[in-house]
Parts: sequence; structure tokens; C-alpha cells
Amino acid sequence: MRPIRILLAPDKFKGSLSASEVAHWLEAGLTAGSTRGRISCRSLPLADGGDGSVQAALDAGFTPIPVPVTGPAGAPATTTVASNGSVAVVEVATTSGLQMLPPGRPAPLASSSAGFGQALRAALGHGPEQIVLALGGSATTDGGAGMLSALGVEFLDAAGEPFVPSGGTLADIARIDPAGLIPLHGVDLVAANDVRNPLLGPGGAAAVYGPQKGASPDDVRRLEVGLANLMRRLDEAGWPGTACADVPGSGSAGGLGYAAMLLGARMVSGADFFLDLLGFEQAVENCDLVITGEGKMDGQTLSGKLPLVVARRAAPVPVIAVVGHNALTTDRLPEHRIQRIHALSSMTEQDSAADPALSAALLAETGRHIAATLTSGKDTIHS
Repeated sequence: MRPIRILLAPDKFKGSLSASEVAHWLEAGLTAGSTRGRISCRSLPLADGGDGSVQAALDAGFTPIPVPVTGPAGAPATTTVASNGSVAVVEVATTSGLQMLPPGRPAPLASSSAGFGQALRAALGHGPEQIVLALGGSATTDGGAGMLSALGVEFLDAAGEPFVPSGGTLADIARIDPAGLIPLHGVDLVAANDVRNPLLGPGGAAAVYGPQKGASPDDVRRLEVGLANLMRRLDEAGWPGTACADVPGSGSAGGLGYAAMLLGARMVSGADFFLDLLGFEQAVENCDLVITGEGKMDGQTLSGKLPLVVARRAAPVPVIAVVGHNALTTDRLPEHRIQRIHALSSMTEQDSAADPALSAALLAETGRHIAATLTSGKDTIHS
């Protein structure tokens, strides 16, 4: 009898384990729980355009390129760009991300996306045909002005002095000079995210995501005024500032989606794009089962996050999910092609999301349980 072939295709468990670590511990449990080699595993750690996107590309064989950057609050840092020669992946999370700020010290007005622009500029220097902009995890709401500044666009105040804008100083922009923008001709810029918010208004970057980045109601109003000023000044400089502001996704990553569109980037679904980039279709061939997962499965998952995309793309191969916490009812699963959910939070009274070692142990235990069930004949996998 041939072994049951399982593809492990999880996202990260945010704050706990990377996607590759999730796959590793699941495989350890599956291997330990099977008898006489009756289970064969292949790992494909995934990402959806948020934090962990560069690591997923590295796990798929991309080469790491270390790049010095200025963090969101001005501290020096080093990030990594993933490259395979023709494609480079740059992410917001490790250049201008919330995770780079000290715990409990958000900087909604002072933070800038300059570091993301520095990483993008470094990636351009390696001559790729395509650059993937992974937009999740931003600490900033500066409309991408910091990024544009790092790429050579000059922002001037009322006195004619140049400065690098942050979210709180967007209203100080009196003029924008794009003459120094580095050439982007011939490079396919891809903005990967699954956010549909516009730049401005009650559904925009400041109103919806500003509070998640520590912005008070007064801060949100200040950020909104600043973003509107940025849009007007871009119009005056000959850019399609107003035209891009209403495009779905322009409000992603504090407006970095907006700035990416100004540079000619095309907006794509992060989960679908990364499945293509990392070779999901090839990996799922001849598999009997796919195990996917994420840190928390809830209503947002149903809007098209990675586990649902995996389940849709894996068809007709059956899919089960292993998650840190499940906030969904089981009757929602069949319509999304997920047969079963295993949640770590149901196995312990402790907070596994804050304990990587506990998460690892529970994943291994879950893997052993799945293997025992599959190889005992008490459960069958079916499409």
C-alpha cells in the first residue's frame, strides 16, 4: 500500500511561529504518529502578502539579500529582500512594520514608510524583472510619502525646505518635486494585499486602520487631513493623486497601496499571488490531503484569507486546517471545502499564541493525532 501523501501548506501563526516552523512541527507529529512509513509529507510554507512573505520566498529557494533601512520610528535596522534573480520580494512588515516598534509604543504620527522605500530601492539595484511589494503589517499612515522620498521624490514645506514626511507631517507638504524619482521603467511592480479600502473617508486608511496602529480620534483626524493634503499636492505635481485615491486597495498599509499605484504597480490578491509565486499548483499534484492553517480562523478568514484560497485551489484534493484558535462554527466549513479544523486553543488553557514552545508541542501532538486517525482506518480522506 502506497503512503498517504500530505502537503503541508500553512500560513504563519502570527506572534508565535513562522509558516516553516508550523509545517516542521506538524510533519514531526505526522511522522511520529504514522506506522511503517504510511504517511509521506511535503512542506510548502505560504504567505499572503503580510509579514512572513519574504521568509516564505526564502523557504521556496529565493536568495536572501540583507539591506540596511531606517525603521518606522527612525531607528536603524536591517531587513531582508528575497530574490531569485528575476523576481524580488520586499515586505513592509520588516521595513516599516508595527513589529519593529517597541512593545506598547506605537508611533501613529511619527512613523514613516521610508525604510520600505529604501528596501525597494535596494531591490531595484539588483535588476529584477518583477518586484513584489508585500504590504501587510504597516506601522505607518503616511500615504507612502516616506517610501516616495526614499525613491528620490522631494517633499518641501512652506519655507521651501525639503523633509521626509511622516503621518503627522503630511499637512506640512507645500510642494512635491518628482524630478529625482529613480527610473522604474521595465520593472513589473506587484502590490500584494487583500485590503480593498480607499485612501480617504470613513472607510479609508486613517479611519479604519489608524486606531489599530495606536492613533487616537484626534490623531485620526490629523492623519486624514494630512492624507488629503498629500493627494492635492500630488495633483499639483502632475501625478494622478485624486484618481488613485478612490481605487480599492489604495488605503492598504497606511496608504502604501496608494503610493504603489502612483508608481504604476498593479494590485493583486496577496494569497492567490503567493500561491502562484511559490508553486502551489505543482506541489499539490498527486497529493491525497492538504493541511493548511493560520494563527486565528474567524470571520475575516471567510473573506478570502489564505486557508480558504488554499482550499479552493486544492480542489478536488481534500483539505483540513490546523489553527491556533478557531472562532468559526463547523457548519461554515463544507461550503468552503475545509473538512475539519483542529485548534490548538482547544487543547490547553494556556495562551499558545504567546508561547512558541507550547505551540510547537501542540502542533506535533495534533500531527500525531491526525496520523493515527488516517492510518487506523477510522477516518477517510475524501474529495
